[in-house]
Amino acid sequence: MTGKVVFLDRASLKAKVRKPAFSDSYVEFEKTSPEQIVPHLQGATVAITNKVPLREETLKQLPDLKMIAVAATGYDVVDVPYCKAHGIAVANIRNYAVHTVPEHAFALILALRRNILAYRADVEAGVWQKSDQFCFFTHDIGDLHGATLGVIGEGALGKATAHIAEKGFGMRVLYADHVPPKMEGVTFTPFDQVLAEADVLTLHCPLTPDTKNIIGMNELRKMKRSALLINTSRGGLVDESALIQALDEGLIAGAGFDVLTTEPPRNGHPLLDVRRTNFILTPHVAWASDGAMQFLADQLIDNIELWEKGTPQHLLT
Repeated sequence: MTGKVVFLDRASLKAKVRKPAFSDSYVEFEKTSPEQIVPHLQGATVAITNKVPLREETLKQLPDLKMIAVAATGYDVVDVPYCKAHGIAVANIRNYAVHTVPEHAFALILALRRNILAYRADVEAGVWQKSDQFCFFTHDIGDLHGATLGVIGEGALGKATAHIAEKGFGMRVLYADHVPPKMEGVTFTPFDQVLAEADVLTLHCPLTPDTKNIIGMNELRKMKRSALLINTSRGGLVDESALIQALDEGLIAGAGFDVLTTEPPRNGHPLLDVRRTNFILTPHVAWASDGAMQFLADQLIDNIELWEKGTPQHLLT
């Protein structure tokens, strides 16, 4: 088989991407705007996308398209039901960020649990310099040892984060019995119990209609006032207006986010205006270590080549 393979948003991946072995035409676009999607994919057999959306209205105009390779684990940019109904294979990336995302999650957790940003702000403001003691205690400092980590999503990233918690910090881990499908060999705890007992709640599930706003005001009110909320998965998992209210009212102790509902937030975003030392926002980089991105790039082309050979892996349809 020969075919045209088109990468719609090559600039989203900082790694070397090899040309698929079977392809007689491989085209890369640094980025693709909504009105450019159909022209860019004319005659393409395979589309590669990271964040460029491929919805029913667009897919109807691409009769040659046979396969979509998502350059990420999250696949909410693709109309998977339409693809399944029309014989378009969809594959995503698996297990590429099993180290980098959990490490980023714990960078956020440690910074918040130990109030590092608040103490840094005090030093910058000259508080330490004016102290009559060798140190000062203007903010609480919490250990992770013996604390409870609540995990929503028991896939590779959730389990890797839990492993660090248990083996590295001596934390107790509870997997929330909430998001299907359920992984074999995992013991689940009722969702409300996890909300009530978690000192840190970390999200590692995909964004689907069932998980949209899985954490809203009702859930935030059930959490400990000393708890932290960590989201390195998808912005839509959390009702962001409810999060701001919870931080303002002290319903939780803090939050660390690497994702927003709209990315990039070109026209502003409420969370960009949150200026407090108990909230950290990073620009969707938890996944983006150099090693993880190269692993992703290699698996991306593996997915396409194995599909072409008739031995596909990581298919969603």
